[in-house]
Amino acid sequence: MAAPLTTGFQHRNGGLTLTTGHLNPVDPPPSKPCLKNSAQKSPILIFLFFHNSIRSEFDGLHRAAMVFATDQDDDIRPLFERYHFLRAIYKHHCSAEDEVIFPALDRRVKNVAGKYSLQHEGESDLFDQLFVLLSSKSKNDGSFRRDLACCTRALRTSVSQHMSKEEEQVFPLLNEKFSFEEQASLVWQFLCSIPVNMMAEFLPLLSFSISSDEHQDMLKCLSKIVPEEKLLQQVIFTWMEGKKVSGIHKNCEDDSQLQCSVESEVGMSIDQTEQGSRACGSSKIGKRKYLDSNSDITDSTEVHPINEILLWHNAIKRELNDVVEEARKIQLSGVFSDLSAFYKRLQFIAEVCIFHRIAGDEVILPAVDGELSFAQEHAEEVSQFNKFRCLIESIQSAGATSTSAEFYTKLCVHAVQIMDSIQKHFHNEEVQVIPLARKHYGPQKQRELMYRSLCVMPLKLVESVLPWLVGSLSDLEAISFLRNMHLAAPASDTALVTLFSGWACKGGSVDVCLSSSAIGFCPVKKLTETEGLSQPCCACASPFSTKEKPALNSSDDDLRPVKHGNFPGLCENSIETVNICKPSGSNQACCVPGLGVTYGNRGMNSLTAKSMHTFSGSPAPSLNSSLFVWETDNKFSDIADTSRPIDNVFKFHKAIRKDLEYLDVESGKLNGCDETFLRQFSGRFRFLWGLQRAHSNAEDEIVFPALESKEALRNVSQSYTLDHKHEEKLFEDISSGLSELSQLHESLNRTNISEDSSRRNVDSSADPGSDFIRKHNELVRKLQGMCKSIRVSLGQHVFREELELLPLFDRYFSVEEQEKIVGRIIGTTGAEVLQSMLPWVTSALSQEEQNIMMDSWKQTTKNTMFSEWLNEWWDGTPVASQQNPKSEISISQQGADMQENFDQSDLMFKPGWRDIFRMNQSELEAEIRKVSRDSTLDPRRKAYLIQNLMTSQWIAAQQKLHQTRTGEDFNGEDVPGCSPSFRDPEKQVFGCEHYKRNCKLLAACCRKLFTCRFCHDKVSDHSMDRKATSEMMCISCLKIQPVGPLCTTPSCNGLSMAKHYCNICKLFDDERTVYHCPFCNLCRVGKGLGIDFFHCMACNCCLGMSLVDHKCWEKGLETNCPICCDFLFTSRETVRALPCGHFMHSACFKAYTCSHYTCPICSKSLGDMAAYFGMLDALLAAEELPVEYKDRGQDILCNDCGKKGTSRFHWLYHKCGFCGSYNSRVIKSDSTNSNCSTSN
Repeated sequence: MAAPLTTGFQHRNGGLTLTTGHLNPVDPPPSKPCLKNSAQKSPILIFLFFHNSIRSEFDGLHRAAMVFATDQDDDIRPLFERYHFLRAIYKHHCSAEDEVIFPALDRRVKNVAGKYSLQHEGESDLFDQLFVLLSSKSKNDGSFRRDLACCTRALRTSVSQHMSKEEEQVFPLLNEKFSFEEQASLVWQFLCSIPVNMMAEFLPLLSFSISSDEHQDMLKCLSKIVPEEKLLQQVIFTWMEGKKVSGIHKNCEDDSQLQCSVESEVGMSIDQTEQGSRACGSSKIGKRKYLDSNSDITDSTEVHPINEILLWHNAIKRELNDVVEEARKIQLSGVFSDLSAFYKRLQFIAEVCIFHRIAGDEVILPAVDGELSFAQEHAEEVSQFNKFRCLIESIQSAGATSTSAEFYTKLCVHAVQIMDSIQKHFHNEEVQVIPLARKHYGPQKQRELMYRSLCVMPLKLVESVLPWLVGSLSDLEAISFLRNMHLAAPASDTALVTLFSGWACKGGSVDVCLSSSAIGFCPVKKLTETEGLSQPCCACASPFSTKEKPALNSSDDDLRPVKHGNFPGLCENSIETVNICKPSGSNQACCVPGLGVTYGNRGMNSLTAKSMHTFSGSPAPSLNSSLFVWETDNKFSDIADTSRPIDNVFKFHKAIRKDLEYLDVESGKLNGCDETFLRQFSGRFRFLWGLQRAHSNAEDEIVFPALESKEALRNVSQSYTLDHKHEEKLFEDISSGLSELSQLHESLNRTNISEDSSRRNVDSSADPGSDFIRKHNELVRKLQGMCKSIRVSLGQHVFREELELLPLFDRYFSVEEQEKIVGRIIGTTGAEVLQSMLPWVTSALSQEEQNIMMDSWKQTTKNTMFSEWLNEWWDGTPVASQQNPKSEISISQQGADMQENFDQSDLMFKPGWRDIFRMNQSELEAEIRKVSRDSTLDPRRKAYLIQNLMTSQWIAAQQKLHQTRTGEDFNGEDVPGCSPSFRDPEKQVFGCEHYKRNCKLLAACCRKLFTCRFCHDKVSDHSMDRKATSEMMCISCLKIQPVGPLCTTPSCNGLSMAKHYCNICKLFDDERTVYHCPFCNLCRVGKGLGIDFFHCMACNCCLGMSLVDHKCWEKGLETNCPICCDFLFTSRETVRALPCGHFMHSACFKAYTCSHYTCPICSKSLGDMAAYFGMLDALLAAEELPVEYKDRGQDILCNDCGKKGTSRFHWLYHKCGFCGSYNSRVIKSDSTNSNCSTSN
């Protein structure tokens, strides 16, 4: 394999090495038709190959974890290595996406990329939890193996869903918004953003995991993505093919020259080296004023290559010293005109420090002493860099208004603090690490460590760092550095080390190839001759060719301290040559291609940048990493503590988390459980599934469209809609698994019954239940993993919604708009669902949260009967307060279908039955006057209370009569109406003309039996309160019994009274589909809320789903039909909504529109009258008025648009000049008007 790692060498503490036997063979995924030649047409689709490879590795890892869970003797070490390897691959894949792909997409399509970076952070947490489990001390415990398999499955599920979402949303957007060349550029930047060692690990794995056809397709695509320079293509394709060369050997000529260099390394004196260097025309003795002991360091790096760490330390300290000096100059001058260049220089040196730390943590420290750690020093450095950049951003944001000297002082202080922290850290490394490396390893091993340390950087940073480092060294130090790099690199890295050498020479003298002095020949020239490569011919000046330190004023597109604008003749395709090409001379400077990519993208928000460093171990940061992020985006923070209506939606998340935890924990008890536990677990799961589905549907159909309706929030919710789809699939899989497990339980029970007979059969060769038990155990382990997966996936989903979406409602939606959204949601929720949902949600909330939630619901449903329904259903449960008992707020009403919404916090008079019964006539009249004078009462409520008080004496007498007879035993035959009634006497169908049912109701008011309330009201002088009904009579057995859905008489054998029974309305209906609306607190004909009807909280009525977008008329249905004068709210007839917002019966509408086309209330047109108005235009055009009326005009008011205008005189028809409607009225007639604004 073409890797900067030797085969078999293993890392500790998150190592990335792919050791021998590391990749267990897995079946390559079948070739997908959608991938055939797709990447060649759209380079961005090459990521499909990456995703398939990662999926394949996750699948193999999960299978290995399942085997480990079942095999108690299996060793965890190979599995542990695979976890580290996969973690590293996916971590760097995510980091490169966050650095390259998502910022580019965000610049063209807003509100898409951030949530995927946020999901990267969640997956980082999952990896952290997995490695915490791996590092636990209970590795021999059976629960450890089971938990490891479950966590692996959960991680695999989360990553797979994430990649599927990218394929469904991100890739199509990239394909649509970016041209072929732009896509190729993005992929190339992506590849250059992954560390070199991981590219050498991942690309062979990628080749291994795809089919041969896909492999050829990918090679063709890469040939179009990688720049045309042969050296770059050879580097990439060498990695892609994964060539392995044992030992370090090249061709014979190279071998002899390298051997000569190795001998000179041991025996050649410094003077000889200097002479050789002068022979190349590039003596740099005394060139650098920073080093006082160049010869000592050079000599030490020849004998102990590990001392190259000192060269890195010196270069970093020198750069930081320049930063400190520049900060002091800014402090003294007070001029911030060059602050951006200073800022970019700070970013560059910070990146160098980051990767120097990574190299130490991943390569050097594990090799010399696995227990040694510099975590405290690293944390201090990160903190100092953070404070420094925060200060610079503060200065930049203050701009010209900043005149305080405090900024200047802090800038200098922070620069000095960074310098002190770095020097302290480097001193500890030089004292503790370097001596151990010298002691334990020989020169060759030390070279390999330094080479591997260099390869932890991505290519585009190496391109910047190598010339910067070599530019700070003397010629002898640079030659020694290059010699050690060539000796350490494996033969398979010939092209890579050649590229590195050319970049390094960029920092040396213009006319000198340092590699020739280091290894005896120019590797670029040799590779060109050997491989037949063509050298690029564009000449670009080296920015480090002078002896001056790098300039600060670099371009905006390059974060290195190099000014690309100084390169004369820069290639149009941005593939630059890093040194001047000389036509002659054996030691001319190396001519190698540049990558042509800009290091770093600063287009990401803080959340995107933060996600890059969330992985534990060794992150692969960029210039936009969390090292440079302090502020928290307001979009994801500063959530108000005050209660908002939209909080009702997100309060469901707390209950969801509670049940997810139950499923995860209790699934561990499925192994060996009985049928009772299995039924309980399955019931709890299906209950959660149903409520989660309702919650997801509400978000998809109401909440997310509301967000998308805001221009600034386009595309913000699509990712969460995809989450809902994937979570539904997970629920379906768990449901299938539980059903299969139930069947296995039944099979095991049947097996146990026949166990005795099986044992008697001496010829039986196997236990008949053993196969079932094996299948049972496998299925239980699968279910445990799926329950863990749904907990992780859904838990991360609701967390991201709270973090990203919840603050958006504060920013973009008013309280009224939030109430409307919540009203739409609960307005599509049926009574049965609410009866299950409310106890479920409130059980997860504190008492204070419950009160806040219910108060918010009552505010949203203030126009409806929701509080009344809640009191009737949730008997004895406090809604918002407990000031009054329920008995004091429930009074019987004459119109049972028109119940008032009594707020328990109201201080108005609420007499109970005992109070009314004790009142004499004068006291009752006084209370009526009191209510009549109360100006705070709603007129409808006031009329209602007065009506009930006026009839209260009679109602109270009937109530008293009922109370005196409740304890008496009486025969049903003594009750009036105790006889069967038929809806169809011929067919002997029970019921009445209004309803088909098998029972009669015992009216609480007059103690008589009637089939329904309409039958009662038809023959009585009062109305029946059907909700007060407590007894019924079965028509079949004629026995009076408590009201209920079934007959309790044994002779009837549980006869159903009707298909539909409502315990609140006491409604029985055996013919129609009926639902109870908790907001009307009535039973309505229909399939239910959210199915074919919804309840509008403003209109306080149930409307068809097609009328979601309608003109609201507050409490519009609580009025009489303008045609027949029946009360619409409780009417049994179908009601029609008019375009103007008024209502009337459908039958009345049909009859009325035979002769009218305007609303009888507001006079607006009842429909599209264009055809009719066109006929009037034609009629009036053909009609000629008498001469005396031709010049007369009339002032009109249009009933449709509400505007005033003038029209020509006519006896009947007057056209509006604004909307063209003839639905107008004359408000003034003029004797003459020659300038009419409209014409007939």
